[in-house]
Amino acid sequence: MTSTFDEDLFLKGLEQRKATLGADYVQKSLDTADDFTRPFQEAMTAWCWGFGWGDDVIDAKTRSMMNLAMIGALGKMTEWELHCRGAINNGVSPEEIRAIIHVIAIYCGVPQGLECFRAARKVIESDPG
Repeated sequence: MTSTFDEDLFLKGLEQRKATLGADYVQKSLDTADDFTRPFQEAMTAWCWGFGWGDDVIDAKTRSMMNLAMIGALGKMTEWELHCRGAINNGVSPEEIRAIIHVIAIYCGVPQGLECFRAARKVIESDPG
């Protein structure tokens, strides 16, 4: 089987991933990866963060806001909480997070909006900034 690993895309993605999610979190994810999960970590870093976040067409703040809306719509709350922290790192304010949750509640249902508010409160109250 030939490798489709792109080192440049991985390194570009690693930089963006660390900038958004925090270097410690990302390094821990990579350090704890094993033979089973490492290929996914590498591919996700290259594809999502290198390819998906790697251009300058949409700024990181806007991408974070888009992610919150999409992940909230999917109801993937562990990822939503992680990306809520990342959104704050990328300059998204609590007021903007609230507005995003309002849209999630309107289009995806009030129960999903409430889940997002619970996760956001947890993140915002733990944010030292």
